[in-house]
Amino acid sequence: MVFFVTGGSRGIGEAIVLDAIREGHDVAFTYLRRHAEAMKVVEHARQLRPEGTCRAYQLDVRDSAAVEKVGDQVLDEFETVHVVVANAGVNVNSLAVSMSDEQWRTVIDTNLTGAFYVCRHFLSTFLAQGTGRIILISSIGAHGVSGQANYAASKAGLLGLSAALAKEYGRKGITSNVIVAGFFDTDMTREGMSESNRSFWLQYCPAGRVGELGEVSKAVMFLASEAASFINGQTIGVTGGLDWAP
Repeated sequence: MVFFVTGGSRGIGEAIVLDAIREGHDVAFTYLRRHAEAMKVVEHARQLRPEGTCRAYQLDVRDSAAVEKVGDQVLDEFETVHVVVANAGVNVNSLAVSMSDEQWRTVIDTNLTGAFYVCRHFLSTFLAQGTGRIILISSIGAHGVSGQANYAASKAGLLGLSAALAKEYGRKGITSNVIVAGFFDTDMTREGMSESNRSFWLQYCPAGRVGELGEVSKAVMFLASEAASFINGQTIGVTGGLDWAP
């Protein structure tokens, strides 16, 4: 299969790219600014499976024209795509009372609108081939996080987007599901999570620890597989049991 993964140069996205390569799939992934990191992921993928294909594409998913251009390029070079993983995301923290229009739009346009643009582009390919997997990466923050109204709204929106896609295209052999990720040790959580939230997580999470990136990527691999063909319109938590945030 061919995977298209947004935000694949680090963190959860990188883990998804590399697990897909390990399992024998080819991967096209996007990055925004981290070209050097993206090239390291491509090289790592080459070392894991020299006969596989892994390519990186610079893309700002907020730009619908750019999504169309890169999406067409991927289809030209890979011939098709079977799995879309919308993982690209940002957070810009601010209390709602002081959140600027730009802070709101940056997060909503990246995390939610960008996911829609990517799904929309590849749906015609999925319809033509009679099969496809859409996997959206949400967050426990979808339940609401203090200081992150924009992020919470964007991640909650992915649940509605996926449910609509599942209902519209389930009869066409296309599934759409959401993975809700808990606290994982990534650049985003290191930069954006307060020490009080970190301490709260470790104290109250039933698993008693942060998640490992492979625990998300393995869930993605399952949802992409034939074994998950009857799983559609679902929200799957990879949270260690803590399904709400302070």
